[in-house]
Amino acid sequence: MTTIIYGLKTCDTCRKAIKALPDAQFRDIRADPLTPEERQEFIAAFGDALVNRASTTWRGLDEQARLASPDSLLTQHPALMKRPVIRAKGTLYLGWKADVQGALGLG
Repeated sequence: MTTIIYGLKTCDTCRKAIKALPDAQFRDIRADPLTPEERQEFIAAFGDALVNRASTTWRGLDEQARLASPDSLLTQHPALMKRPVIRAKGTLYLGWKADVQGALGLG
């Protein structure tokens, strides 16, 4: 089963994950946006944590826009997705902290 890293090619954290997982397939969600089914799957797995509320994109949104659903926010602003999302061995992982690295056998 192929490991897929979903993120942005300009994201430093995504670059670290790509370097640590050289056999993984990388998908830039800005160039190749998530499908509605993928967004729903990710939201079901991570809920509101999927929306990166510390990002520059988030800070640029007005209060009304911030009230939108995670699905709507990620449809309109793919860069709002917390990154990376990694699909490995049938499981989804969010972020690139020690717990994710350990679960992937890297830590």
